[in-house]
Amino acid sequence: MPTYDLIVEAYMPNLENLKKQAKLILRWHRERHYPVAAQIRVHLPRFLNMSDPEILAASFQLSDAQEMVARQHGFDSWQALKTSPSTTPNKVKSSPSKATIVAAEPQLFVTNIKRSCEFFCEKLGFSLVFSYGKPPYYAQVGRDAARLNLRCVERPLIEATVRNREELLSVSMTVATANEIKLLYLEFQSAGVAFHQTLKKQPWGAKNFVVKDPDGNLLLFAGPAN
Repeated sequence: MPTYDLIVEAYMPNLENLKKQAKLILRWHRERHYPVAAQIRVHLPRFLNMSDPEILAASFQLSDAQEMVARQHGFDSWQALKTSPSTTPNKVKSSPSKATIVAAEPQLFVTNIKRSCEFFCEKLGFSLVFSYGKPPYYAQVGRDAARLNLRCVERPLIEATVRNREELLSVSMTVATANEIKLLYLEFQSAGVAFHQTLKKQPWGAKNFVVKDPDGNLLLFAGPAN
């Protein structure tokens, strides 16, 4: 299931790759791929109050796609991105001999997309990246560098007692410092989140806690103990 969500890499891609991203966005708009409409609405303010069909029916040029790419990378305009030292090549780099995986997107199986999106956005501080289908059967939520794909199913695929007994995790997410994992725990606690495991120091030098989503998926959040 393609998400049509552009990966914003930890490093700045070169200008040629950014141009390709913009052309890809333009093609998705012309082919009326609904997920790209949500991305356009997030990054381009003039589309903020438009519905997905209105965005896909609106005029959308290469310059719009380029502006969207620039904003995804923290720039106000395509020109500002182009002249940034981070996108100006200092030397010609040879082609890599091995592919590098730059991101992973876990997929959670849920029985109600709307309910799950509300949980992640209202309780866990995520934002909706896109929701696809009428009614929606696939969505993506994100917070900082984390992306989670939500896939609607008729019934839970793992029996609840087995999941809880074996502590079968659906996803693991990490923060960089001991202070951040405590702050995250307190944030979720104040939001009334249901914990499968409260904040705990582990023998291997980590602190973590486990949240249970409305479908019983176990979500691990971890950071260093010190």
